Amino acid sequence: MIHNDQELEATQERILRFQRLLAQLRVTATPEEFPFVASGYLSEVKKMEEEVRQYLSTPASEPVAAR
Repeated sequence: MIHNDQELEATQERILRFQRLLAQLRVTATPEEFPFVASGYLSEVKKMEEEVRQYLSTPASEPVAAR
C-alpha cells in the first residue's frame, strides 16, 4: 500500500524498471520460456498499478484506507 507521494514515486519507478525488464525478456527469452519468466513480473506490475490507482483516487485531505 502506498501512503505518501515518496512511496508513489518509488512504486512508479519500480513499475518502469519491471516494464523495461519485460521488454528485454520479450527479445531474449525463447517463446517457450517467456510466459514462465514473465508471469511473476507481470503479476507484480499489475499489483503495483492497482496500488497507484488506489492512492491517486484518494483526495490528499483523506487518509489512504486499506482495501
